[in-house]
Amino acid sequence: MAKVISQETFDDVVKENIVEFSMGADEAKDETVKQFEAQGINLANIIKDLSLNEVTGQPLLNEAIDCLKEHVSGANRLTDDSLIAKLDVLFTECSKSVPHRVLASTNGVCEVLQSIINDSLKADPVPLPVVLKSLKAFNSVVNKQPDVFDPETLLIVIKILESQTDALIRCSALRLLAKACVMHEINRQNIVNADIVKYLKPLLAEESSEIITDVCTVFRYLILDDDIRVEFGKAHEHARTIAAEVLVDITNLLTRFKSDPTISCDLILTIAALTVRNEFCTVVEDAGGLNFIIDAMNTYPDDLKLVRESFKLLRALAGNDKVKLSIIQLGSAPIINDVLNRHKENETIAKVALMCLSTLTLRSTENSKMLYDVGIAETIVETMKLHPTSKAVQRNGAWAIRNMVSRSRYQCETFINYGVEDVLNEALTAHPAVAHDIKSALRDLGCKLVLKEEWTNTSSYKIARD
Repeated sequence: MAKVISQETFDDVVKENIVEFSMGADEAKDETVKQFEAQGINLANIIKDLSLNEVTGQPLLNEAIDCLKEHVSGANRLTDDSLIAKLDVLFTECSKSVPHRVLASTNGVCEVLQSIINDSLKADPVPLPVVLKSLKAFNSVVNKQPDVFDPETLLIVIKILESQTDALIRCSALRLLAKACVMHEINRQNIVNADIVKYLKPLLAEESSEIITDVCTVFRYLILDDDIRVEFGKAHEHARTIAAEVLVDITNLLTRFKSDPTISCDLILTIAALTVRNEFCTVVEDAGGLNFIIDAMNTYPDDLKLVRESFKLLRALAGNDKVKLSIIQLGSAPIINDVLNRHKENETIAKVALMCLSTLTLRSTENSKMLYDVGIAETIVETMKLHPTSKAVQRNGAWAIRNMVSRSRYQCETFINYGVEDVLNEALTAHPAVAHDIKSALRDLGCKLVLKEEWTNTSSYKIARD
């Protein structure tokens, strides 16, 4: 079994090499690594790139934490400038890697930061630079390490959202919330159970676009379902709770930020994530969301991100049959056709656009006819021809074709004239995993197709009878 040492032992030897043998920091670390490796010690668990104090040989991260602890305990109070300098070191070191953050949290840095922020919030006036730097340092510690986010930290975030008006401080607090949600279902549940929506909803009325963006990010992260440690999450329940409170407010913001496609993208993405129930589709339509999306696609047809998120949202809203009809009746058919034509060479846009078309035309002869009349058949086939190796494009295209022609047989000849049969047959060979979907499109087009009987009862066993 390989021998191992602690981080503290490694750091002590580095310090000895610097202080006793007058080595530089880099030379001391290299020499220490060689010494231990020569002894057959496994250093896989050791952080070898900690920044060091060239005089004392101590890691800067440890020095900063020790100074902050002394400040909190009152043993050695720091001025605001000195405190900010130590917090800046903490932020810089913890931003380097997850092992740096683990080392910092193991040394009790979270409790220290909580104390500094709480003490600062009680001061009159509140030292805003200290609070801001503390939150930034906390963000760097929690990043990809959400387990260190505890109920005390949540209370601090809520206190900041309630009492502070500075946009930068609010944004830092919101980003801390968002980082705590990633890969951590328990944190998400605790945050929602703390009635966080009550504190976030008023922020949607703020003038700061950064605050709006960060609030939307928190809403989306609260409905993630990415924690493999939990068998069943509450993503749907969280989405339903949040949507019931803020979906109308977020939709109304689309008009306010219509001249800013970047923020519009965040809003559209958030609306799509929250639209998890049939009735929410109607809520978005009634709030003017459909008109905005169609207008945005027409105004910014070359903005790839806006176009992509708009297609995704249209597909989500089309889950409601009434809204599905409204989307096309509002004049979106030529816009959808034009946008897909512009970006048909982009695989991502092709995937989401064809998926959107398949949903819009599902069990809807009216939508199918209006899309057919603007020439969508040729656009679909040409898009599929451009991406023969993309399984998703071929599958989504097959779905769109099948849904269009299944109740509108007159369209079959047009699709065939554009060469769709050859395209689908090639896809059938190239992507056997989606053969069923492609065969369904060929069948509804009336093309020649050999169907294979998947299972026949050839068992020799007999049913026992009494």
